[in-house]
Amino acid sequence: MNILIDSPQAQGAPAEVQAWRDTAERRLRFAMRRLRGQVLQAQVKLVDLNGPRGGIDQRCQIQLTIDGMGTVVVHATRRHAVQALEAALKRATTALVRQWQKHRRIARQPARSLAPQLAL
Repeated sequence: MNILIDSPQAQGAPAEVQAWRDTAERRLRFAMRRLRGQVLQAQVKLVDLNGPRGGIDQRCQIQLTIDGMGTVVVHATRRHAVQALEAALKRATTALVRQWQKHRRIARQPARSLAPQLAL
């Protein structure tokens, strides 16, 4: 799984930005550990919506490229960056499992015969 992490746009110290990237990668790998064979690429982006004014303004967006099933994009907005990351990861795993189950259910449906059924 290829992971791309966009650092926060806030003017933080390089150590804070690196800590965020390490935390995001570690949490993403943990959340996707069972489904990592199907996720080709994951992109995590954090945006501070209204700058240093505070409030509920940290938005985390996760985009997952899935083998044979397209792309899943989720986002969450919370007060703190790690809370936004956790909420987005929860939504991403839920959406990924739901899509995987739907794909699996479609693949397992038996082919129906076009021949008329004989009544016994």
